[in-house]
Amino acid sequence: MKVSFIVISALGLVRREMLRLLVLVATGLWALYTRWKRRRIHRVCKEVPFCGLPGLPLIGQAHLFAGNDEDRMKLLQKLGKIAVKHGGMTSVWMLNKLYVVIADPAIAEVVLKSCLDKDDTTMKFVRNLVGNGNFVAPETSLGVDLNSQQQSNHPFLEAFETALHLLSERLLCPWLYLDCVYERLSRHKTFVAKKDFMYRFVDELIKKKREELSTRDTNGMNGMKSEMRTFLEMLLESSGGHQGYSDIELREEVLVIVLAGTDTSAVGAAYTAVMLSRYPEVQEKVYQELQEVFGDSDRPATAQDLPRLKYLEAVIKETLRTYPAVPVVVREVLNDVKLPNGKKLVNGVGVVVSFCAIHRHPAYWGADADVFRPERFLEGPLKHPAQFMPFSYSFRNCVGSTYAMMSMKTVLSALVRRYRLRPAALELRPTFNVMMKDGSGYALGIQRRRTFGDKLI
Repeated sequence: MKVSFIVISALGLVRREMLRLLVLVATGLWALYTRWKRRRIHRVCKEVPFCGLPGLPLIGQAHLFAGNDEDRMKLLQKLGKIAVKHGGMTSVWMLNKLYVVIADPAIAEVVLKSCLDKDDTTMKFVRNLVGNGNFVAPETSLGVDLNSQQQSNHPFLEAFETALHLLSERLLCPWLYLDCVYERLSRHKTFVAKKDFMYRFVDELIKKKREELSTRDTNGMNGMKSEMRTFLEMLLESSGGHQGYSDIELREEVLVIVLAGTDTSAVGAAYTAVMLSRYPEVQEKVYQELQEVFGDSDRPATAQDLPRLKYLEAVIKETLRTYPAVPVVVREVLNDVKLPNGKKLVNGVGVVVSFCAIHRHPAYWGADADVFRPERFLEGPLKHPAQFMPFSYSFRNCVGSTYAMMSMKTVLSALVRRYRLRPAALELRPTFNVMMKDGSGYALGIQRRRTFGDKLI
């Protein structure tokens, strides 16, 4: 009996050891196969200078993106500076994906012309919030006054800002990528609640606008040909009214416009106002130009006035150079791309084009690349067409870039004509919130301009 028990135990031990061995062999074979399948990606990793930042097994440098929005923006800026030091490129591992950071205009030009697909890993989270709408058109999209100047805590604006914060956090935190993990966190419940509120708000606007247009049609007022129309109204009419876009399609377009069409111009204008407050000599030059165009009149700016504001445009461009509203874009490499430096990007590699690094590259902008100097945009053509890309580049260049510049000129000209902008004690604190915003709230002081003396308000 003892002998048989020993034999059975021995056989069981052998089976367990064999099973353990099979698992180890299978795991090893799977690792070798994965390595072989991804051999071209690892070759890119060897060719492109590594960022040198501390990494962890399996997750690479992903853990460095823990922290708040300001911490993540600092890390993105740091990666851009590392890329500049390494000849315009560096690499970083985010979980099992290799990303190549680009900080050279010549390399960026080739990448942006060759890789038109946005990174699907991150874009799926953006689509989860705003759907599949196009990135186009004006601020005047909703056709409703949110009174955001006097009511910055409007429920829609508050929901929008909270959802953007949670979205930007998830974009740069790979441990939040898995839905089965994220859906168990309290931040997911908050995100869903804010998104649902935004959807209900916009859906109600669409419903009211459909009823309004139907009433106009019934009364013989087909469309509003002679009136200024909101983008929502134009979408409804151009798509065929009730036979055109569905409510879901309209909602997607409106939400994307609120994100890409309104917020970017507002961020650019806000940063420019802060820079004007900190550089009084620049502000005075802008004011003198405004005096030449408008004199002492109080008339609003027209489309004919804006092209004459060349120095103001230079100031806006210099602000967008030093504080681009969109600091980086991410693209997916689907086909091999040969770069000007002889290196090659292959399928499966992600590319991060760092606008904030390209805009401060000393080889293109000079030794004063970190200095705010608007005159550089009046001194002649740039060294490379891709060294200044505040509205992206090539085929995916923002179609609303002309509108954005016009809107910023209009807002800033009206502001500087009426007020002197004074610097605040708070420092700028760039944060990553899908766009690069100021964590200090774009603080500045204003002083009303008077013919006889200035009165503080």
